[in-house]
Amino acid sequence: MTTKRADVPPEAADFLAANPDIRAVELLLPDLNAILRGKRLSRRELAGLFREGISFPATGILLDSRGSLIDGLPHGSDDGDPDYVCLPVAGSLAPVPWSKTPLGQCLISMYERDGRPYFADARHVLAGVLARFAELGLTPVVAVEYEFYLLEDVSSEIPRPRTGRVPGSERRPVGPRAYSLEDLHDLDSFFAQVESAAAAQSVPAGAIVSEYGAGQFEVNLHHEKDALAACDHAILLRRLVRGIARQQGLAATFMAKPFRDLDGSGMHVHFSLLDRDGRNVFGPAPAASTPDAYPDALRHAVGGMLAKIPESLAIFAPNANSYRRFRPGFFVPIAPNWGPNHRQVALRIPTSDDANVRLEHRVAGADCNPYLAMAAILAAAHAGITGRIEPPPMIREGEPVGLPTGPSPRWESALAAFDASTLWPDYLGAEFCRVYSAARRFEAEAYHAEVPGLDYEWYLGAL
Repeated sequence: MTTKRADVPPEAADFLAANPDIRAVELLLPDLNAILRGKRLSRRELAGLFREGISFPATGILLDSRGSLIDGLPHGSDDGDPDYVCLPVAGSLAPVPWSKTPLGQCLISMYERDGRPYFADARHVLAGVLARFAELGLTPVVAVEYEFYLLEDVSSEIPRPRTGRVPGSERRPVGPRAYSLEDLHDLDSFFAQVESAAAAQSVPAGAIVSEYGAGQFEVNLHHEKDALAACDHAILLRRLVRGIARQQGLAATFMAKPFRDLDGSGMHVHFSLLDRDGRNVFGPAPAASTPDAYPDALRHAVGGMLAKIPESLAIFAPNANSYRRFRPGFFVPIAPNWGPNHRQVALRIPTSDDANVRLEHRVAGADCNPYLAMAAILAAAHAGITGRIEPPPMIREGEPVGLPTGPSPRWESALAAFDASTLWPDYLGAEFCRVYSAARRFEAEAYHAEVPGLDYEWYLGAL
């Protein structure tokens, strides 16, 4: 029996009418690690999703990077793994252009059966932080930039970055190939499909750059007054980049540090604040004669974000590989510092006119959960503004940042700082923090229990 259009909610009805060949819709639920879990619904089941939602267990969110259950949690296992209600994220229903089978996709978010947001859903965690800004009459305007590597020969044990060819030959040039237009030309089909898929899915992708690492690229997303939508777009961009790469016989990775001697991949967040009248409270930019004279709102936001970096790192760098990225000389911030027009600092103030003065947060890796990273950035800024936290002296344009004075960050020390924080239980929720820490520690223990090949290379013959 065919469902009448009148029985189908408008967003679903319009989508089905515009895409008569769609056979099924993939439901996308980001877990704690921003890995998309979910299920497929048939075409005829889509109306039910939009009318009353769909049941889904908490284990859809509470998994480690391997998809394993996390021991010791009272949620998702010991409690019998009950079903919760997942509802569609408005505006996220879209076709999947790279799929061989005609498919749609839709982000979903988890709720208690009484309608309350589920505490461990990162989308709800971010929404709670945004509510704090709304109480101040402020609206964050944010944009996400993603770096990633394209890979080839993905069947080999150690992947290789996909680098461009010398025009007219199969020869691969050496060197980092920063800002190479030839590399973009060489992958013109890939990036054309990325742009087409982004348009089809209403993901506002902008500039594409060949980055400093050979085979590394960056895609910029447009500024959004809705930080939740910006993170939706970020997570969907990662999915479509990986999907189109697979379609073209390549692979794409958003690992923070896939190659020892090449630059790591970051998720940079641009951030400004509008008041009730739409005025950017981070502006105007200071005059050349007083380069430090930024408005209080910007300085205090910087003060909060820099002060909270140590306890934020477990979110910005969520797994073992994340910490390999923090090495001097790879355009990665290695100290809590800030300054204008400087790509070696943690918080950069890009060159702009007064209406567009903003901060670029450069600490998070491309492997982070964008909802949680955004929540951490904004929560620290909010704490800085409300607590009037003054930042340290800035690093001026052209000044060297100097060498790091302490050891490189490590996973366990970052988790210890996260656990000791008084900020996160207040802004993110005490139970969320407990679960997040337990999940990351569970994965850390499992990771360090493995014996990697490097152990044999270094120690087998020597000990």
